Amino acid sequence: MQGLAEQVVIVTGGAQGIGKAIARQLLGRGMAVVIADIDREAGRETLAELKKLGQVRFFPTDVACESSVRKMAAATVKWFGGIDVLVNNAAVTANAPPGKLRLADWNRVLAVNLTGAFLCARHSAAHLAERRGVIINIASTRAFMSEPGTEAYSASKGGLVALTHALAMSLGPRVRVNCISPGWIETGSSRKKSARQTPCLTEADHCQHPAGRVGRPEDVAELVAYLVSGAAGFITAANFMVDGGMTRKMVYV
Repeated sequence: MQGLAEQVVIVTGGAQGIGKAIARQLLGRGMAVVIADIDREAGRETLAELKKLGQVRFFPTDVACESSVRKMAAATVKWFGGIDVLVNNAAVTANAPPGKLRLADWNRVLAVNLTGAFLCARHSAAHLAERRGVIINIASTRAFMSEPGTEAYSASKGGLVALTHALAMSLGPRVRVNCISPGWIETGSSRKKSARQTPCLTEADHCQHPAGRVGRPEDVAELVAYLVSGAAGFITAANFMVDGGMTRKMVYV
């Protein structure tokens, strides 16, 4: 695998939140970045913000639509000559009690969060194999623990964890595939301007975490940077919790 400064990465959902932090982190390490995002407003804003850091392009993409994904992958290869890393980060949610959750909302969550990752892998796989590349799937601790009304999101993220090890078997050894499951990551300040929020976190929010604080998008981005590097060459089919220890904490009321 090439050094990071010679690599090309696609970050889906890369215009806001965790995806934006990942794009920034990898640009800072010299990679060329393609931000694939359905939100054109956010995409244009992030492109303008990050272009001073290096080679970055924005391609409007609906990851749930195969033709859109196909065009995005082809554009990436046209712009930069190949694909070294795919970060499947795009996600939506639709929280409601099972009896009130609309089937259309259930289907959209599964289509974006799970099918979208599969489609991006499908249309990037041959290019990744040429360069002994890497896929990173961004799942969630919701794959392993839940709150009421999160069936669609939890199911999609649980499927993404399983898709990770399945792809690792199918695409290895030329492509490594790993998964990151973030917990509470505060993203309000990294949204597009029209949706940006100042974080309102209490001491209790931070102190309930064994690590002593709520997570930041950069916590996930740093791990992505490691997992796509040659230093992680023996790591594949793995899932990493980035949750400040919350999934290991016993809570009795």
